[in-house]
Formats: sequence, C-alpha cells, structure tokens
Amino acid sequence: MDATRRTALMGATGLIASVKTARSQPAIADNVKALVFDVFGTCVDWRNGVAREVERILKPLGYNLDWIAFADGWRALYQPTMEEVRSGRQPFVKLDILHRRMLDQIKPKFGLQKLDDEAADELTLAWHRLDAWPDVPRGFARLHRKYILAPCSNGNIALMADIGRRNAFPWDAILGSEIARDFKPKPRVYLATAEALNLRPDQVMMVAAHSDDLRSAASNGLHTAHVARPHEHPGAENGPRVPVDFAARSMEDLADKLGA
Repeated sequence: MDATRRTALMGATGLIASVKTARSQPAIADNVKALVFDVFGTCVDWRNGVAREVERILKPLGYNLDWIAFADGWRALYQPTMEEVRSGRQPFVKLDILHRRMLDQIKPKFGLQKLDDEAADELTLAWHRLDAWPDVPRGFARLHRKYILAPCSNGNIALMADIGRRNAFPWDAILGSEIARDFKPKPRVYLATAEALNLRPDQVMMVAAHSDDLRSAASNGLHTAHVARPHEHPGAENGPRVPVDFAARSMEDLADKLGA
C-alpha cells in the first residue's frame, strides 16, 4: 500500500474510532447505575479548607504560620503513610488515625512541639470541615436524579459523613476504604464498593480529578470520568492523563455529558 493510501486509511480509521467512542457514551451513561467519587480535591477544596481551619484553631493560641504551607506539608505525608498500610507493613486503621499520625510528624517542622493533645485532636477534625467546590452541589443535585451517589474515598465513614452533611451531599451510601479495609489504588477498594451496591464493576463509574485513581478504577472494570480541578494545588491536572470514558470541566459539565 502506498504512503498516500496508508495515510488516508489511517485517517479514516481514526475518524471511525472517534465516532464509535462518541456513540458509545450514551450507552455507557445508561448502563451505569452508580457514580462513586474521589472526595479530597475532586469534590472538596482540601487545601484552602485545611489552611482556614488550622488558622482558626492555632492563631488564638499565639501561632502564626504559613497556613497553606502547613496544609501542603500535612497532605504530603498522605500517600507515604497510606503506603505503610497498602504494603502490609502496618495494619489498616481509619484515615482519621493516619491524619493524626501525619500531624504528629510535621509538628516539629512548624514549631508545634508543645501543642497539647486537645488542640491536635481539633486540628485533625479540620479534614471533616472542608467546603465543596461551587459546582459540586449543583452537579450532584442533577446527577442524583439519575444515579446512586456515594464516595469511594480513602476517607473513613465518619469523615465522609461530616463532609456530606456540611455540604448537603446526597450520599446514598458511604463506601471506600473503611468497608474495604484498605486504601486506593488497591483493587479491593473499587471492587468492594461495587459489591456493596449489588452492582457489577461495569455498572459503576469512578469520578475523580486524579488520573492515577481513574487508571486503577478502570483496570478493575469500572467506567471512569475525570473532572478537572486545576486549582486543587500547584501542578493539579487540567485534564485526564489516561484514557477515560468522560472528561468534564466541572460536576455540572459531567451532568450535561451524562444526560442528567
């Protein structure tokens, strides 16, 4: 086959594949029964929320920190601390307990060695008081008319319940790490979430702002939707870095794409 014909055929094949994908999206949207969500970063603004709460608690005690740097430093220990559990080096405990352990680790860096346990406990609850991105309540209201909604988060049940109540999220269940006794991206977290809803993995769609989460969900048979959160933190994703079924600019845009 000459180069011109080969180029033309490849172009036609790409066009056909693109049309096929576009046509498959309504079928996917109708087959899916539940949307499950990453929460930190995807649904709520953890960075500014933690910084705000830390300032509220510590400033009256005479501390004056770089509040955003503190939030970033705390969050930087998130994956390494969970990896101790995922690897089997440490037994599973709830994220609230891990957040407290992380806090104890970073206290010296920020001059908080003398902070008492009561203040440290209150700081740990900062993660329970995070605010939703503005588009999320509006998008959830629409999506809930068509789908079961639940978190598939590394956050524990009490944490997700508090965030849900604070932001009026219409959770139908609270799923994820605590029922699976493990942390994403371990397969059990995604599969236990589908099982809890009496659904096959292909009837569930994972929604996240983080491509690694979506890659793992897809590898376990779930459909995937990326919601961009470019303001989550410096270096956050403007779009998916892996193939996904849907890529949206906001939760409302996702509702548009899913026909909700």
